[in-house]
Amino acid sequence: MENLLEILKTDEFLLISFVVNIILVLIVLINIILLVRANKKYISFMKKMGNGTNLDEMLKKYLEDVNSIKIDNSEIKAYYTKLDSDLASCIQKVGLVRYNAFKDVGSDLSFAIALLDGNDTGVVLNGLYGSESSNIYAKPIKSGKSTYQLSDEEKYAIEIAEQTKNFVAKNRK
Repeated sequence: MENLLEILKTDEFLLISFVVNIILVLIVLINIILLVRANKKYISFMKKMGNGTNLDEMLKKYLEDVNSIKIDNSEIKAYYTKLDSDLASCIQKVGLVRYNAFKDVGSDLSFAIALLDGNDTGVVLNGLYGSESSNIYAKPIKSGKSTYQLSDEEKYAIEIAEQTKNFVAKNRK
């Protein structure tokens, strides 16, 4: 321990520690200068990338825009989810059957048309065309059935409607 204290008291040790401290101060100054230059280059690079505007500010604005779009998308998703549920109660299925109701009337001028929603609920209309008069009858449909007596043509129109989501017309022979 005493040897160490004697070495620390020598002029050579003081000179060496002074030189080491000057070198360390020079290294710190060089690092500060390099850091300032790198910072200037970074700022210049960011401005060039942003076409004269600060790229950091552009990125912040884009992030705000992305968050705004996320909010808009969630609102749109809620809206189309509601539309999907509302659509189930709209007319989606149509089946049309044309037929000849009376022997004395030529051609298929009578018709039965079923208008159903996604749950096969709606109405079936039966239009009877005769040479003397024409009548239209409506019957409610719930889950593909009616509490009223259905004609074969009305049943067929419902069957066609239940099998498709597009308008289909057929002649009944």
